[in-house]
Amino acid sequence: MFKKILVANRGEIAVRIIRACHELGIEVVSVYSEGDRDSLHVRLADEAVCIGPAPSRSSYLNTTAIISAALVTRSEAIHPGYGFLAENANFSEACEQSDLVFIGPRPEAIRLMGDKAMARKAMQEAGVPVVPGSDGIIESLEQARNVTQKMGFPMIMKAKDGGGGKGMRIVWSESELESAFAMATAEAEAAFGSGAMYMERFLEKPRHVEIQVAADSEGNVVHFYERDCSIQRRHQKLLEESPCPILTKEKRAQLTDTAVRGAQGIGYSSLGTMEFLLDEDGSFYFMEMNTRLLVEHPVTEMITGRDLVRLQISIAAGNSLPFLQQDIQLSGHAIECRINAEDPRRNFRPVPGPIRFFHAPGGPGVRVDSHLYSGYSVPSHYDSLLAKIIVKDDERGAAIARMKRALDELVIEGIPTTATFHIDVMQNEDFIIGKNVDTGFLRKYMPQYDSSRKKE
Repeated sequence: MFKKILVANRGEIAVRIIRACHELGIEVVSVYSEGDRDSLHVRLADEAVCIGPAPSRSSYLNTTAIISAALVTRSEAIHPGYGFLAENANFSEACEQSDLVFIGPRPEAIRLMGDKAMARKAMQEAGVPVVPGSDGIIESLEQARNVTQKMGFPMIMKAKDGGGGKGMRIVWSESELESAFAMATAEAEAAFGSGAMYMERFLEKPRHVEIQVAADSEGNVVHFYERDCSIQRRHQKLLEESPCPILTKEKRAQLTDTAVRGAQGIGYSSLGTMEFLLDEDGSFYFMEMNTRLLVEHPVTEMITGRDLVRLQISIAAGNSLPFLQQDIQLSGHAIECRINAEDPRRNFRPVPGPIRFFHAPGGPGVRVDSHLYSGYSVPSHYDSLLAKIIVKDDERGAAIARMKRALDELVIEGIPTTATFHIDVMQNEDFIIGKNVDTGFLRKYMPQYDSSRKKE
């Protein structure tokens, strides 16, 4: 096992990784920007190194500064967390070239799954169903027209290097195709440096269901069941739960077996998440693979009793998976709510600022992952995630009631947060029933929180 790890991230995920490392007896080096001097991840680490000014491009995305900090502190490995450099193949390669272990998959896997068009092809070759769509990259409006003439509408355009909902446009008719193509390619170029697109059939009422997998360097792959991430706003997840309320035992087995087959097909090693769209008729299709730890990993930890971060570190250290598939059991129901520094009544506008008082909920079956403390000032330079509230109970109705109670107990004074939105979700009858949940839930059942364009 490693003796010292550098955590190349900030906020709640840096705190989460530091705690896992300390439980494993590993010393931790935190890096921080000038805007994060007072952040909790700096205080909890054994050592801390300032890597630049507050803007991400000058600090948490500064590969040279991060690797230099790791070498100076004699760290053996770098954990990237999620976001920032977590799915950057060049950073993974730079770590290898500096004799540092990148706690994640090999650069080849990151590149393959990061290119959405190539990922589709790889999954097809592994026998994993994909959403019907273009055979490859769409480089011109004429090519896009040819695809829609063959497949009809609606279609969705996606950036081949995309993520986080950027570079995506739904096309409902021929009259929208030209403007959608122009906007999607421009947004993709700005966000990812490439305007290359591909197209898929747009499923109008799908659930977003993902399968957590883990694989070691010996080719062993296991799954940790599913998470339902269908409550979204502009393709951004807001709430996750497990198990999926509508999955039968047979459909769950199909999904999990398919996810394992996909990971095996590309020779994957590390934690990863296979994301699928589950259509109304029960068909499911591969959407993408996230080659990193996800924000919603605590949901899986709650329902399986497995520490995924410690497992990820162990795999990176060269250890085999410590258990077989039959050792991983699904127990109870878990829900995670993301508490962001955003005003849900004002189009989820980010609202950084000082936290006058913070009180986390507690009690049986409640977990809070956060970097907040009273007196902390939320900076404006980074993602707005403040805390994750995760609850577990024996069944879904009880878990919803427990989450409602936990949200009522949460106190964050100083700035508005998305806690009020989540309270409304917990009281929404369609969510409570569970059968009507799909990726268009906000538009149909909570329109006061949806500001997307017509039909999007």
